[in-house]
Amino acid sequence: MVRHSVYLLALSVLGASVQAVSTPALQSARNGYLTTHDGLKLAYRVVGSGPRAIVLPLGFILERDFARLASPERTLIFYDQRNRGRSDAVAPEKLSIHDEVRDMDTLRAHFGLEKFTPVGYSYLGLMVVLYALEHPNRVDAIVQLGPVPMRFDRQYPPHLRADDREEVLGKDRLAALDRLVESGMPGRQPREFCERQWEVTRVGLVGDPSHVARLGSGFCELPNEWPIAFMKMWPHRQQEMRALIVTRERLAPLTQRVLTIHGTRDRNAPYGAGREWAATLPNARLVTVRGAAHQSWADEPDLVFGAIDQFLSGAWPATAERITNPDL
Repeated sequence: MVRHSVYLLALSVLGASVQAVSTPALQSARNGYLTTHDGLKLAYRVVGSGPRAIVLPLGFILERDFARLASPERTLIFYDQRNRGRSDAVAPEKLSIHDEVRDMDTLRAHFGLEKFTPVGYSYLGLMVVLYALEHPNRVDAIVQLGPVPMRFDRQYPPHLRADDREEVLGKDRLAALDRLVESGMPGRQPREFCERQWEVTRVGLVGDPSHVARLGSGFCELPNEWPIAFMKMWPHRQQEMRALIVTRERLAPLTQRVLTIHGTRDRNAPYGAGREWAATLPNARLVTVRGAAHQSWADEPDLVFGAIDQFLSGAWPATAERITNPDL
């Protein structure tokens, strides 16, 4: 259960014309909450006021580092999905990726956006594609960061996945966390257990252990991010993800450009998943971050942010490649 919660902790082409996003909502509120169709409050923060809108779920994780992508041409809208960060919680059995798709469109409507570019990290790399399939006329382009596989049960060959989690995190330290779980600490002292878990598991999010300080102090001040919340939610999310089927035929109409960025040492979403997305989506290219793990930008910030910046400016990054054989 500890390792499942770690997985979800890490777990989130421009059109021919520029879509103006200087709407009254963007001008009047830089921080706030919007209301979903079922009455939940989602926290958001707006950075910049340029004519291109970039929408980033998992804002509480991404904002600190990704705010550097703001420019006179862009407005970045960070937000926390339902049950994450500073947004409202929801009962585990009522948490659905399809509601998250609907929430993204609620945010689009709230800010009066005609089109935008979503950035999906981890399982949100899947969610933003689902959004584009449902709302193709609302999406200029897509960025995926360490996306999860197209199929939950997909197995990749050894050279396209990282199997060193126990080695990197340490068997003894993981066993100690397991004992704390068995003792009931996650429910009895949820924040304290969160801090203990983060101290042990954060190194798994980077390829180079010396980069771990770049991850910051974690998010244990937020009850939605306590491991006990993940433990309750995971069985329902697992069942839902198993039922999702994304095929090449279903993706065929998605002609917007997609930039997929994936680290070769990703222990949460295997590198093979990024290759498969880039090979399957009709108009996608892959930036491979050698030796990086799930938070690839912590390992190679210049490479990752440079590639995203070029892409958002209308050009394919020089480091992006077409993938014709995802198994290589």
